[in-house]
Amino acid sequence: MRHQLSNTRILGILAFSVLVLIAILSAVYPSSHPVAAVDDIHRGNIAWMLTSSALVLLMTPGLSFFYGGMVGAKNIISTMLQSFVALGLVSFIWFVFGFSLTFGDSIGGLIGNPFTYAFFNQVGTAPHSVIGAGIPLMLFAIFQMKFAIITPALITGSFAERIRFGSYILFIILFTVVIYCPVAHWMWHPDGWMAKMGALDFAGGAVIHLSAGVAALAGAMMLGRREKHQKDEPHVPSNIPYIILGTGLLWFGWFGFNAGSSLAANDVAINAFLSTHMASAAAMGTWILLDIISNRKPNSVGACIGAVVGLATVTPAAGYINPTYSILIGVIASVCSFYAVHWKTNAEIDDTLDVFPCHGVGGIVGMLLTGVFATNGGLITGSFKLLGVQALVVLVVGVYSYLGAWLILKFISFFSPLRVDSADEQIGLDLSQHDETAPEAKIELLAASR
Repeated sequence: MRHQLSNTRILGILAFSVLVLIAILSAVYPSSHPVAAVDDIHRGNIAWMLTSSALVLLMTPGLSFFYGGMVGAKNIISTMLQSFVALGLVSFIWFVFGFSLTFGDSIGGLIGNPFTYAFFNQVGTAPHSVIGAGIPLMLFAIFQMKFAIITPALITGSFAERIRFGSYILFIILFTVVIYCPVAHWMWHPDGWMAKMGALDFAGGAVIHLSAGVAALAGAMMLGRREKHQKDEPHVPSNIPYIILGTGLLWFGWFGFNAGSSLAANDVAINAFLSTHMASAAAMGTWILLDIISNRKPNSVGACIGAVVGLATVTPAAGYINPTYSILIGVIASVCSFYAVHWKTNAEIDDTLDVFPCHGVGGIVGMLLTGVFATNGGLITGSFKLLGVQALVVLVVGVYSYLGAWLILKFISFFSPLRVDSADEQIGLDLSQHDETAPEAKIELLAASR
């Protein structure tokens, strides 16, 4: 124990030293921030994008409640913190070089130059040709930062209740740099190879949900099954009101996530807003009805999962489709994820909170349905080309994210154990990793002692 504590202190000192170094470099790094001329900016667009950025930020605390309510009482705090800590950590990565890796000068369509916008150099209030629409580059970078934050946070549900906090921190860093930034560059940079191929991903079906969902599958397989999963003990959510609250925050924030991806206060934003809402509503209703058809009682957890699945699946299509198709997308999304969840329940894979069946499958279905229903080249216009391109993107991003996540976790395992030991898993990650206890755990212990 003393040796383990010593190693932890050493890692803490190293991490603190890196943080201090970043702070110093940020202060002395030669940088300029171009200022916009009055005629170059659109105040309405700026107001909308500031609002959208705040809405997307709210989604990560929403996810924290959503996941936190789903795990056992002994793991609520640790699970919520895994989402919440991404707010700080990924923000640093994005500021120092993450934004530049994603939107810097393209190197062969594969990755951005890490020095183009290092420490937000040349990122100011002036618009940029990458985005246009009178949006300052700094505001665009802020908006995109929130996407980078929530993506690794989505993965946490797959290895909840068993991952070591230190190993998770390393995973966030490497996932953001090795997987998220390149994939986002491929799709969203004008010179990215997927963008040049004509692929469509309005707000992150492949970049966020598919990459996170497939990485979650790799994580669940790499860390192995929880002890209670091996004993076939049922997984019971500890705080259903948290799940409902988290879903409400996610649904609310998703309007910034999707409608904000128009990068302007325009008709596309309105279209994406309505499509987002109706797909989620349809998916929620479908999930409830599928529970009834399967001889289960309709329940709030199923309703919440259905709503989130609809939001995830419509994400790549929201700005490209007629809103009349959004209900059908929500229904298809819910059916696919519902049966994927129940397939996974009977499988040996312990994806604790069904990240792959919900976000991974949602990303796949959403990307393919974009190729069907997009009004600018989809199958409904009589062209098969876009659907083929979307299928290729799904294949490439899926394989890259799975292999990338597997290699990252394998690399981390050489330096730090990925999961806690049996004793720590028994007492829960809240106590073993953070020396904290949620009220629900105290109530559970009190009830067990009677």
